[in-house]
Amino acid sequence: MRVEPPESWLGAVPLFEGLALGQLRALGEISEERQVSKGEIIFSDGDDGAGFFVIKTGMVKVYKVSWDGKEQVLHLFGPGEPFGEVPVFTGDRFPANAQAMEDGVVMFFPRRSFLTLIRGNPDLALKLLAVLSKRLRRFTALIEDLSLKEVPGRLAAYLLYMKEIRGGDMVIELDIPKNLLASLLGTIPETLSRVLGKMDKKGLIESEGPRIRIKDLDGLASLAETGGGL
Repeated sequence: MRVEPPESWLGAVPLFEGLALGQLRALGEISEERQVSKGEIIFSDGDDGAGFFVIKTGMVKVYKVSWDGKEQVLHLFGPGEPFGEVPVFTGDRFPANAQAMEDGVVMFFPRRSFLTLIRGNPDLALKLLAVLSKRLRRFTALIEDLSLKEVPGRLAAYLLYMKEIRGGDMVIELDIPKNLLASLLGTIPETLSRVLGKMDKKGLIESEGPRIRIKDLDGLASLAETGGGL
């Protein structure tokens, strides 16, 4: 059986895109492939930030848990996306929990070895900073949505975000369970289902199971901007 060299896969990861073959090989040499099972905790809030991860296959949930046990999903990551990268620069502990949502494979990059690499590769450092900047903008939007918008406005903003990252496609396939999406939007599954139904009746979307088609882009954008109800 032919084993795929790490650099052939790493070159397709947006974080490492455009790096020279020698740089990709160096990344492959310091990385460690790990199998994860559905439900497995990859790291917990407060664990030593010994390195960061890039998803090869599967999906990972990053979340916080309040003192009373309430869970708030912060991010959902899929293939090719990095997570747990903040401690790379700060040297702090992981600020949240990460859990595998399905069986998959992640690549682990030890902090010390990675820092040694980026000291000699400014392009890699700039790419990681760009990823962190985009992540910060997304966090800012999440905080604004949860604190200032009602559930319909949050859902509208999420659908527009998914449309953007999927190249402008007006048809969105929800690749996560609705209870997880509800947590991400700071609500409960029953409320999410009601809001989806109301959006459908008003002609903003057409919802059928996990498949959502945007019918009124301007109306959806207005709802996301005002953050109001239906």
